[in-house]
Amino acid sequence: MISFMIHVVVSLFAVSNPIGNVPLFITLTEGYSEKERSQTAKKAIVVSFIILIAFLLAGRLIFKLFGIDIHALRIAGGIFIFGIAYNLLNAKESHVQNPHSEEKEESKEKADVSVTPLAIPIIAGPGTIATVMSLTPGSEGMLHMLAILIGIVIVLAMTYYAFHYSSFIMRKMGKTEMNVVTRLMGLILAVVAVEMIGAGLKGMFRVFMS
Repeated sequence: MISFMIHVVVSLFAVSNPIGNVPLFITLTEGYSEKERSQTAKKAIVVSFIILIAFLLAGRLIFKLFGIDIHALRIAGGIFIFGIAYNLLNAKESHVQNPHSEEKEESKEKADVSVTPLAIPIIAGPGTIATVMSLTPGSEGMLHMLAILIGIVIVLAMTYYAFHYSSFIMRKMGKTEMNVVTRLMGLILAVVAVEMIGAGLKGMFRVFMS
């Protein structure tokens, strides 16, 4: 269970990329006081937690309703996440996980950016949701479900502290250092994506062979 939990934390941390999203958080909360930034980060984390837990608990039900096979989801999710990883490896923003420039400008004019675009799509974006649903246990049961839950809490806690201390992080890290972190997250995420695709293909071949 411990090794699986570490896998969950690494996967979710890589896809959500809290450190890489610090400059975006600073931009979206420009003009906010430290207290307002902390409150915004806290609300974004709570909303993200609700979204991810909903997909964790209802994942199997969603599969049944839409007739989705878990192995097919792992393959599709792996391909999807590899696209995000490719952009990160090139130190580019993924338009799937980050808002477009128009959305950024629009969000600056809003009083509350905690739900959109912070919670959705920056923290609990399609990539993070796909990762959670792909990790959702089949026959492994409640222990794996608990491991995913704990992993979500750990990553969201790290995201909160990254945002809470965003000003300090930006002072200490320059553009080059941020790009190094982004590329490292991209490499980890690419490995996770390949592993997901491999597990999905293995499961699909078993189904075809049975």
